[in-house]
Amino acid sequence: MAKLRHLKVDHALVTTFVERWRLQTRTFHFPTRECIISLEDVTLQTDLRIDRLPVIAPTKFDWEDICDTYLGIVPVKGESLVGSMVKLKWLSDQSRIWSNKNK
Repeated sequence: MAKLRHLKVDHALVTTFVERWRLQTRTFHFPTRECIISLEDVTLQTDLRIDRLPVIAPTKFDWEDICDTYLGIVPVKGESLVGSMVKLKWLSDQSRIWSNKNK
């Protein structure tokens, strides 16, 4: 997810998609045919996994402990860690630090 913030947005393309979206059928209508964007399409673009249970409600985990276990570092509560959300900028910065250490 940290890589998503580096995507360049083509505003003209987004505007075109918005104009061609049909809410009733949940499809894009193009001159050649209709197009549906599936969850699989999104996973191919974002490289996010969809083969596990979704997180759809607040969790009661100790996120500092989870970050320490899986990342080896604990984000600052209230700054980089807000509730159960780890800020992407912090995660991206840590990723850059980790990759520089492994060079």
